[in-house]
Amino acid sequence: MEIIPLGKTDLPMDVILEYLDSLKQVYTMESYDLFMHNCNNFTNDFAMFLLGRGIPDHITSLPQTVLNTPFGQMLKPQLDNAMRGITQAPVAPAAIPQNGVNGVQGNGLSSVSNQRHANGFDGLPTGQVHHATTLKKLDMLLNSAKNSCAVIFFTSATCPPCKLVYPAYDELAAEAGDKAVLIKVDLSEAYEIGSKYQVRATPTFMSFLKGVKENEWVGASESQLRGNVRMLIQMAHPPHPHTKLRLRTLQRRHKPVTYAKIPPLDKLISKMGARGTDSAVTALKDFVRTREASGAPDAPLPSLPAVTSFIQNTQNDPQVPSFPVIDLLRCAMVDPRVSGYFAAEHSHSTIIDILSKPQGLGDTCPYNLRIVTLQLACNLFTSSILAAQLLQDPALCTPLLELITSSLLDTHHPQVRVAAASLAFNMAATNHAKRLDEKEDLMAEYRQLELMASLLESLSNENDSKDGIRGLLTAIGLLAYAAPREGELVELCNALGAKETVGAKKAFSEDLKELVNEVEQVLA
Repeated sequence: MEIIPLGKTDLPMDVILEYLDSLKQVYTMESYDLFMHNCNNFTNDFAMFLLGRGIPDHITSLPQTVLNTPFGQMLKPQLDNAMRGITQAPVAPAAIPQNGVNGVQGNGLSSVSNQRHANGFDGLPTGQVHHATTLKKLDMLLNSAKNSCAVIFFTSATCPPCKLVYPAYDELAAEAGDKAVLIKVDLSEAYEIGSKYQVRATPTFMSFLKGVKENEWVGASESQLRGNVRMLIQMAHPPHPHTKLRLRTLQRRHKPVTYAKIPPLDKLISKMGARGTDSAVTALKDFVRTREASGAPDAPLPSLPAVTSFIQNTQNDPQVPSFPVIDLLRCAMVDPRVSGYFAAEHSHSTIIDILSKPQGLGDTCPYNLRIVTLQLACNLFTSSILAAQLLQDPALCTPLLELITSSLLDTHHPQVRVAAASLAFNMAATNHAKRLDEKEDLMAEYRQLELMASLLESLSNENDSKDGIRGLLTAIGLLAYAAPREGELVELCNALGAKETVGAKKAFSEDLKELVNEVEQVLA
């Protein structure tokens, strides 16, 4: 047996698990092939994400080496027949990772593990009862809920009625999730807590709202306990008025808009000149072709570090046009394994350079480069990890917003404006998904203001493209839906006459009227 150390990863476990979720679409029981799509392929993809390099070639190529022998050719049909009963299983449903991040550090991946901090619980596990035996522990638990709510259940080992409501209290903790902190204090072990809070009987319950004591009651009434805790949570997290509306488009999750069309690859690569013969380009081309012809399971990843190195080396090479390089990468980026790899890239330098180039060229940026950059940016959202980073990391979000804003102002190319509206939609939809989960926004408010102002200006000027108007309307609606009622985004929309701007598009097309009505309602 040969043991080959591959290295060590510093990625947080939450991020690793989320990436594994994305691989469920590729590595299914049905797609398993002992020779062509096996555990070595999975290990290679996983290692590429974790470490930036795959497993040695002599391991991944071993099945093909066997197949190239007469014995392998003779054995393959028998093995295929033997495996058919195992592999002909239903395809597992595509996973929908619930990513959430709160702050960006380094390349932004470590922040994904902070999802449960969104309501201020400071790393506490959610959905369970917390036990406090000291004042210090109790104060820490209450402080973690200073922006939400908490309940203390004072019990004791000699209180039979207390035990009757233990199951209900556990169920309420699971039901509350990260919306409340439910605490249990056994007074037979925590004398100082009982003394401070002057508890004279058990069971006693105390509730706290935004750090202030809200209620106190005594007795083992399960119905009273459930009613009081649920009312407390509703007071701490009142439903947004938009949730009471009937909005077919704005109250559901949206998949990102992607651009997966494959151009004639040989013609595209010929535009790279002599650099088009680079092994990284050939490997990437083969990956795109195989994926298009046979599907992701049959398309092993190329060496993504080599692809990254090629892109970085050619970005400022005047002999290599940027357009064909970016377009080839766009074709590969629809695969979440590829976009997930770039989510783990240190400092995101490759993506930042690509997103920033059109803005750096200004008015001299060629049409073909701008539009493929917009389309590639849309495909970045196939990775839920990278999508969160694009909204949170200023180094990524700034060039992304600049690309959208400048492209929406392109009066000569409607397709550029449509692609820019699609990219804005992807950003808004990613942020909107967090609001549906009642989590904190991924995108900072000032970024939302910048994006909303750009979308409203573009919508007022767009009179040519129905697709463009639809994309702009939907992005505006998703940004406005469930926005903080006292926030600056609502003020901006009122100041800019957003409702009137949106309403003016009713006359453009009968197909848009329902969407216009929905967006008007959330802007009212």
